[in-house]
Amino acid sequence: MIQKETITKLNRDLAAAAPEDIIRQALELSGKAVVTTNFRPYEAAILHAVTAESPKLPVVWCDTGYNTPQTYRHAEAVIAQLNLNIFLYVPKQTAAHRDVVLGIPEIDTPEHQLFTEQVKLEPFKRAMREHKPEVWFTNLRKGQTAFRNSIDIFSLSNDGVLKVSPFYHWSDEQLDDYLKAHDLPNEFKYFDPTKALANRECGLHA
Repeated sequence: MIQKETITKLNRDLAAAAPEDIIRQALELSGKAVVTTNFRPYEAAILHAVTAESPKLPVVWCDTGYNTPQTYRHAEAVIAQLNLNIFLYVPKQTAAHRDVVLGIPEIDTPEHQLFTEQVKLEPFKRAMREHKPEVWFTNLRKGQTAFRNSIDIFSLSNDGVLKVSPFYHWSDEQLDDYLKAHDLPNEFKYFDPTKALANRECGLHA
């Protein structure tokens, strides 16, 4: 496991580094890496940046089963354009079955905790068990939630995996420019049933 002192040094030395330099540094630490995505807005940026450095890097998509039609079409377009090495993980119960027995419960109830575990946390844990990454690329950014404000470009997951957010200090406007420069699509019609509010964590990162 990487030491906290090393993470502190990486965050200090690479605070103003370009995303590609951050990605290269992380891959030098370990090539056993994955990038996770849910194809929410601006995900094409992290997928492009990471696969530009490592084209066959596993891309883990945990699909809750509740994405919008626009998100699914966007995902298919990005997968094709970037030739992504996709590994799809879905809940063990279909959305149609769950809608009958549980539905989408109210936030902050035991039922919603069970729902989140079923549609997001269990598929993610299964993916991480199977891939056993030492480096986890993600598109977390400062300003998204209180928790995300408390981390940095490099941080440790609860399981000790080095979590790397190359665009951590970037604004939406900077990402807009990145997408335009690389002719990448974006899609804002996105729904995460485990969060409900934009500034709420689902438990995957916190």
